[in-house]
Amino acid sequence: MALNLLACSTHSPTADDIQVGAEREALYLPQLAGKRVGLVVNQTSIAGQQHLVDFLLARGVKVQRIFAPEHGFRGDHDAGAKVDSTVDAKTGIELYSIYGKTRKPAPEAMADLDIILFDIQDVGVRYYTYISSMHYMMEAAAEAGIAFMVLDRPNPNGDYVDGPVLEPAFRSFVGMHEIPLVHGMTVGELAKMIVGEGWLETDKPLNLSVIPVQNYRHDMPYHLPVKPSPNLPNHVAIRHYPSLGFFEPTPVSIGRGTDFPFQVIGHDQHFVEDAKPFSFQPRSIPGASTHPKFEGVTVKGQDLRGVEAKGLELGYLVAWHQQFASAGEAFFTNPGFMDKLAGTDKLRLALADGKTEAEIRASWQDDLQAFKRKRQGYLLYP
Repeated sequence: MALNLLACSTHSPTADDIQVGAEREALYLPQLAGKRVGLVVNQTSIAGQQHLVDFLLARGVKVQRIFAPEHGFRGDHDAGAKVDSTVDAKTGIELYSIYGKTRKPAPEAMADLDIILFDIQDVGVRYYTYISSMHYMMEAAAEAGIAFMVLDRPNPNGDYVDGPVLEPAFRSFVGMHEIPLVHGMTVGELAKMIVGEGWLETDKPLNLSVIPVQNYRHDMPYHLPVKPSPNLPNHVAIRHYPSLGFFEPTPVSIGRGTDFPFQVIGHDQHFVEDAKPFSFQPRSIPGASTHPKFEGVTVKGQDLRGVEAKGLELGYLVAWHQQFASAGEAFFTNPGFMDKLAGTDKLRLALADGKTEAEIRASWQDDLQAFKRKRQGYLLYP
């Protein structure tokens, strides 16, 4: 009744009015009756006050298997740390790792299932690997002839589209789709696009359905109720993540090993300083940052915790690159990884050529406009 009253009022929906797909049980529970269900979930898969696993079990749904992505089912694994297959101690349900020896389930892991539910909070950045895991699960579901359902969630970086569009030659697990770095789509919308554009590497059709978020717009600020991974602890980190991720293949720290990862930038010898001097000392944090850059070393740089990130900020990358270039030192110590993150080598080469931020941005505008036109038919929200 409350939802009907809301729909009839002049009230403009806010983040408080949002109902994520997992909470719209009337739309999907009937489709699970009598089905053997596989779940792709982690610590963000919350329906109301319950984890989706508990929510479904309490309603008599047969959860056959849980597929665990990067960071694990409980979200307590460091970035890149392999996830082992095991059994969930609380429920006794089999946990099947899709971030270890295999990233696409073997056919036998799908043979006793009728449907896959994907319910993971994404952050809208191409190199965040949950969407790559979703892609492989979609392929496996298509090949097994079973349905795939996305319980959609808002995108906390869904208010803009920016960055280079991935070139096929640079496809990897940190970038599988020809989309911009910041694509402005929810996982439900992206799943529709993956199917519609024929990006699944199978000739089998996929029975895809999406349970949409209620009362959501792309321009709506949305603070995640649960941190999506160990090094994105808050909204500030999530909003800076698209800009600071490019520092991973460099000698510069972005705060891994501190209480404020993806919210600071620092180095022990080269500095791009804020108006106020700032320093920090990374430490080893089990499950979040084991032996980070500059462990036990004091580094100086920029504190972005009080800076509102309104979009993709290339200025940080350009400024720090210039510091290293002027000292005659390599900035990208792993250029191949940088190119995978960017989805192209053009960004790295433009920086090496001394291109300005404006020149770099101008280089990808045509591709961005083409992407925006292409995605239009897959959008579920204004």
